[in-house]
Amino acid sequence: MGRFVVSPATHKTDCGRFRASFAVQRSKGNGSYCRVFRFDKTFASHDAARLFAVTQGWLQASMQHPPEC
Repeated sequence: MGRFVVSPATHKTDCGRFRASFAVQRSKGNGSYCRVFRFDKTFASHDAARLFAVTQGWLQASMQHPPEC
């Protein structure tokens, strides 16, 4: 997504639901940036969790000045 690489992922919980996460990576010159986002919200399906992760990753990568943690 532009100058970022966004990698969405899903993880199955012990109760059979799914959690979403994504990693945002960027390399620029001698520096690099990598941040992993994990969400507490659970989803009934793998596809729903993946869609949420992709959407959140797109929003993060689209922000001109992402918030600092």
